[in-house]
Amino acid sequence: MNKDLTVVTGLWDLGRGNIEGWSKRSFETYKERFLELLTVDVNMCIFIPKSLELDVWNVRKPENTKVYIKEISDFETWFPFFDKVENIRTSKDWKNTAGWLAESPQALLKHYNPMQMSKMFMLHDVSIFNPFSTNYFLWLDGGLTSTVHKGYFTNDNILDKITPYLNKFLFLSFPYENTSEIHGFKYEAMQRYCKSDVVNYVCRGGLFGGSKKTISKANALYYNILNNTLTEGYMGADECLYTIMAHIEPETYIRSELSNSALISHFAEALKNDLVTVTANKTPSVAVYVISFNSPAQFQALIDSWQKNSSYITNTDNYLLDNSNDLSTTPMYEEICKVYNFKHIKKDNIGICGGRQFVAEHFNETTNDYYIFLEDDMMLNAPTTELCSNNFPKYVPNLYENLLDIMKKENYDFIKMSFAEFYGNNSTQWAWYNVPQSFRESNWPNNPKLPATGLDPNSPSTNFKNIKTLNRVTYADGEVYYCNWPQIVSREGNYKIFLITKYAHPHEQTMMSYVYQETLKGNIKPAILLASPITHNRFDHYKSGLRKEC
Repeated sequence: MNKDLTVVTGLWDLGRGNIEGWSKRSFETYKERFLELLTVDVNMCIFIPKSLELDVWNVRKPENTKVYIKEISDFETWFPFFDKVENIRTSKDWKNTAGWLAESPQALLKHYNPMQMSKMFMLHDVSIFNPFSTNYFLWLDGGLTSTVHKGYFTNDNILDKITPYLNKFLFLSFPYENTSEIHGFKYEAMQRYCKSDVVNYVCRGGLFGGSKKTISKANALYYNILNNTLTEGYMGADECLYTIMAHIEPETYIRSELSNSALISHFAEALKNDLVTVTANKTPSVAVYVISFNSPAQFQALIDSWQKNSSYITNTDNYLLDNSNDLSTTPMYEEICKVYNFKHIKKDNIGICGGRQFVAEHFNETTNDYYIFLEDDMMLNAPTTELCSNNFPKYVPNLYENLLDIMKKENYDFIKMSFAEFYGNNSTQWAWYNVPQSFRESNWPNNPKLPATGLDPNSPSTNFKNIKTLNRVTYADGEVYYCNWPQIVSREGNYKIFLITKYAHPHEQTMMSYVYQETLKGNIKPAILLASPITHNRFDHYKSGLRKEC
């Protein structure tokens, strides 16, 4: 017996024996396969209704078995998204996503998806309870021996070989080519959530797991994805959620690829013969967007400052949004772009905020995971021990790499890259100036009125939720306001900030108000470095009013 492994499993009568059509299944068949699985000599935590407890103890021994009684009706309260699933399940629009969907167990059985979608939560709970003090935990479907012969577990002892693959979180995946929907989840939405133009594999739900640490991280991401997708009205099988996880954090999750048949027995055979292969980790891809206006010299200075101090330009896809109305500057811009591998995008003075919206829409059409947004006067500081006016460092070593590490670890929608800005700093909640008056009165009852002119010396402070450190870089999250200062933005964050709601005139104040209100609702998750590595340096000036905002 692999003493460092706990298998988590469960079985309930979901009612498949009572429906008609292609998805009809006898519960007795499931029960027979379940009892087969329980003969495997391994630590097991088993979730079952009370009616199956005697059957379990007829097969299992107390010294390596822990039973958790959970009735099928308990999923209506224990599973936190039962009502959201039920609203989608009974929706005609959702049932019409695919011709087969209306006759599927997802649609016909109200407890089917809540139970399937609770497997990650049950695995996580057991990793916390950890009754056998193991380091590794593996979910196995109760009916798994229907397709994976029990001999793999009882004779070949494949579970003795699996823990090396559980140091990271393990999924099994199979090829998938349907570009209409995936298990009832619209393909276009899967593309967006997976941050990929192509979703050509699906992760199985019958076998997955990892270490205690990786399960904790996986559970948090799973919860967020489940909440976000259901809130937007998208639902498929639990396998859709695992697929999204594997796409957006490939450095966290390893995959062993199954054959086209998608049978987990393919993995069992490979494990038996020591022939398991896993996918290599993927390095996140990053785009850099720079907005410039009538000054190739300003653009060149920006490149010089960033190229000296980070992986910017070298490891990124680079785009220049040239907003100039002085067309004599075009050849110079084109030459700089050629030298430094920028794609030159020429627009006719669509403004800073108009350009910012264009960047968001352009990025959405790329395959990059993140992008960095800059204006051409946002210089990166050279190495220095100097502190900013808030006593934060003005230099961050390996800024590029650290930003990516933080984004991957925390799953932020965006990180502002400098605490100090040209007009002030992030200790003041600047969104207070820009939200609707009714919102200002309800959210800040002690600060309900704007000053008649100028700035209010007693304006509200920013509420930060957490202060954290990674790689000796400190950052904070909470009610961080949006503005056009340098930031790194995720694909999902870009969609939520700029594309769910589009404004005819996306002024910075408008976007600041919108993002702040969405942040309070929990829909957007921003953060900021507790550092000020950016210095505003506009040395090549243009006439006031020449450059538009939108």
